[in-house]
Amino acid sequence: MPREIITIQAGQCGNSIGSQFWQQLCLEHGISQDGNLEDFATEGGDRKDVFYYQSDDTRYIPRAILIDLEPRVINGIQTGPYRNIYNPENFYVGKNGMGAANNWGDGYQSGEAVCEDIMEMIDREADGSDSLEGFMMLHSIAGGTGSGLGSFLLERLNDRFPKKIIQTYSVFPDTTNAGDVVVHPYNSVLSMRRLVQNADSVVVLDNGALSHIAADRLHVQEPSFQQTNQL
Repeated sequence: MPREIITIQAGQCGNSIGSQFWQQLCLEHGISQDGNLEDFATEGGDRKDVFYYQSDDTRYIPRAILIDLEPRVINGIQTGPYRNIYNPENFYVGKNGMGAANNWGDGYQSGEAVCEDIMEMIDREADGSDSLEGFMMLHSIAGGTGSGLGSFLLERLNDRFPKKIIQTYSVFPDTTNAGDVVVHPYNSVLSMRRLVQNADSVVVLDNGALSHIAADRLHVQEPSFQQTNQL
């Protein structure tokens, strides 16, 4: 049995990380930018079906839901080199396109308003799985959408799928840099409570630590977010 994992990407940070994740996974499994197997790739054996499913024309499609309340990052994914691998029905962008303004409360309240549409996507992916293992969420706990909407989705996932594993890859704010958004600590505290209550496993990602790794180990001075996302 494949033991499928559904990936949920929430917010600008979550979708930026997710975009790099799928590009790297495609390279490792020999999947081309349009979802077809490269000549050197092997059929089966490497458990592609954990993260991908095959469409009727044998293309590999990620088991991914891409969510954001403002369109910039998702628009970049939909026009980028890997745009054809995603299921076009699994994108959700807020109708007003205004985002959550770095406000946990706005993101959480938006989750209540759009929950039905998003859960319909998740249910469809779950129903299409033979033996669902669980969910992987990619998000930031400092912004508005990843923290607020992400927190709401964690609660709903735990209620809807109580026996499935929920693992998050959560980007924490850089504590060595105060930044210019004063509400980041509040967003983080509110998100951490939901992580403790609803997630089975939380992988903490620290942008500051990743930047130090890129500089010290990879000798990349002033690494960009795209480079740290690749780590």
